[in-house]
Amino acid sequence: MAWQRALFLWILLSLFILRVIGQFLVAQGLALFLPPMEEWFSGAVPYPRLLFSQILIIILFSKVCIDFTRNQGLFVTPNRKLGASLLIFGSIYLGIMIIRYIIRMSLYPHERWMGGSIPIFFHWILATFLLIVGTYHWHSTQHKKYDDIGSSHLTRKLIKFIFIFLVSTGILLWIAYQLAPTVLASQLGLRQTEFATRIERKVPLGTSDGVILASDIYHPQRIKKTPTILIRIPLAVSIKNKIMTDIVCRIWAERGYTAVVQTIRGYPPSTGRYEPFQNERQDGIETINWIARQPWFNGKLGMWGGSYFGYTQWVLADQTAPGLSALFVSICSTDWYRMLYPGGAFSLASALYWAVWSDGKKEESPSQESLKPGYDGFPLIKADDRVGQDISFFNQLVMHPKLDSYWMKINGVNRPESLCAPMLMMGGWYDAFLPGMLDDFVRIKQYANPDVAKASRLIIGSWAHARDVNLPGAFRLRNYRLETVASSLPWFDQHLMDKDERFQTNSPLRIFVMGKNVWRDEQEWPLARTLYTPYYLKGEGKANGIVGDGSLELIAPRLSESPDTYVYDPRNPVPTVGGTLFGPKGGIALQNEIEKRSDVLVYSTFPLTDDLEVTGPIKLFLYVSTSAPSTDFTAKLVDVYPDGAAYNISEGILRRDYSGIDKLTEIQIDLWPTSIVFLKGHRIRLEVSSSNYPRFDCNLNTGRLIATEEKPMSATQTIFHDPQFQSRLIFPVIPNKTE
Repeated sequence: MAWQRALFLWILLSLFILRVIGQFLVAQGLALFLPPMEEWFSGAVPYPRLLFSQILIIILFSKVCIDFTRNQGLFVTPNRKLGASLLIFGSIYLGIMIIRYIIRMSLYPHERWMGGSIPIFFHWILATFLLIVGTYHWHSTQHKKYDDIGSSHLTRKLIKFIFIFLVSTGILLWIAYQLAPTVLASQLGLRQTEFATRIERKVPLGTSDGVILASDIYHPQRIKKTPTILIRIPLAVSIKNKIMTDIVCRIWAERGYTAVVQTIRGYPPSTGRYEPFQNERQDGIETINWIARQPWFNGKLGMWGGSYFGYTQWVLADQTAPGLSALFVSICSTDWYRMLYPGGAFSLASALYWAVWSDGKKEESPSQESLKPGYDGFPLIKADDRVGQDISFFNQLVMHPKLDSYWMKINGVNRPESLCAPMLMMGGWYDAFLPGMLDDFVRIKQYANPDVAKASRLIIGSWAHARDVNLPGAFRLRNYRLETVASSLPWFDQHLMDKDERFQTNSPLRIFVMGKNVWRDEQEWPLARTLYTPYYLKGEGKANGIVGDGSLELIAPRLSESPDTYVYDPRNPVPTVGGTLFGPKGGIALQNEIEKRSDVLVYSTFPLTDDLEVTGPIKLFLYVSTSAPSTDFTAKLVDVYPDGAAYNISEGILRRDYSGIDKLTEIQIDLWPTSIVFLKGHRIRLEVSSSNYPRFDCNLNTGRLIATEEKPMSATQTIFHDPQFQSRLIFPVIPNKTE
């Protein structure tokens, strides 16, 4: 019996040695008749570190075989604990590898039945080796029985339970991780998997200035050349980010794409210094040139991502040699100045949230409590210092309130017009980038290459910046992040794989119409059938707060009306509740408390007698005067439900100087574009004030540089509405089909 056991161990070891020799010959290019190198990897350890570990295993197992052959030595001295450990570990090891084989055979048609399973088979061999040795030690020793039920016995039982629980949990989590891409893809309605995936970690690219850009590369196996999807991203190193990235990229790789995820400079494991906007174009150009030289690249390159890694796409959108075949940009536009300075006011909440999060390169986003000191006090440029960080690029953003050369370098020149590949854009009605995205879309359609313009698409849902918005009622739109993944595959299939099926729709524009909560395809923006309809501000000078007399009507004032007046004090600004800002506070929220303030003018329609759709850009024309040399006027569009609940729909602001002009002047405030049906029985409401803080920074009313100003002053603000000075809100009304 002993010699049979020793013989079997030698056979198993010989098979493993043959596997090591075979892989070594393939790595050296000396055995072209053997399977290619990628089929010898299990994905855990890269070569040559794998070879080193294999040699150690051979040395150890050889000693075991020699001891069993001689029937003497360390490894044949009976040891029940060793036997138990080997049996437990070997059983778990073998079980995991069997499960892995079943998953592989079930999911990937190209791997059946032997293909791509070389590592698994040899893991079986190693596990069997351990089980044979473990069985010997277990049966060669006498089991000690414990007749007492003392504390030591209970402790052993508890340890055994904890061990079984942890092992079972670990295996279940591992199975869930293996199946996650397939399960998620099925829920999103994507096509079936085809290929197993091999992952290369931290693949380096040396840039021309000596920085190392590191990439994780996800390869579909059994296909020599593939189209590639590139993501250049500021990604913090964390288990959560790694798992989510793996799942998304494996969805693509399992369907025939090579996915390259590269962390931008300054984000480990890439080296260099993180300086937003400054290096993305050159680094991106060098990256796509590097991809073009890879043996697995078939010439078709796409890019994917939103926000800042949408920017990393736009800076490459004009490249042709090599160039991009398709882009998928979400929640990002070419005009970063417009996003950060809408109407000339600084997007303080969004900028500080982004700066603190990205500068620390943390996985956890900053809490509102941690940011609160930044919002409290003056000057503006010290907001980052007040939260405990002096962030240089935040200071740069604050010190450039005008559209100057700093912003021109970031925004680039005519990027929509220079677009060289079809682009899918995805935005949200509550996203800070939305106005710029819509402008990019219009410019692409009007001025880009006709083929590119015809193939480009825009989708707008009821999302905030990378976040879902909980609309009133029970309706829930599909999660924003899932939607970007669901849309990516059919988009890239059409443009990188030339598949026959069309992307979702042939219409260039798909919008989500709130109120009715339906998706609708359109042909252009703004909609050609729009009726631009004025709603006039009216009242007798008492529109302050919800109890005031302000109204919003279709008929212009015919008689003289008293203007509305309020005092704007920057030391007590109107607080932000919801809206188009970064972070968890963005989106839709009740405005009823805000409307109780005396420095908020409220103008409401009567309850609607029929549904009214408003889809498009919204403009507010106000006749105003102020006691300040420079100040702000803000606007907010609100949907008021029959029970009085008031929800924000759109917002806007205008910052400008008023010194040296007539006391009364007309101004125009551009509110966020939207698409909503105000339902029958609802009222439409307009709020006018001079602050929405910290969505926008406070104008301190002095006329001096706001970034460094520390001494605010109050301002008396007046809104006129009468037959001569017709303050009005211009709605893009979409007529009913029956009209």
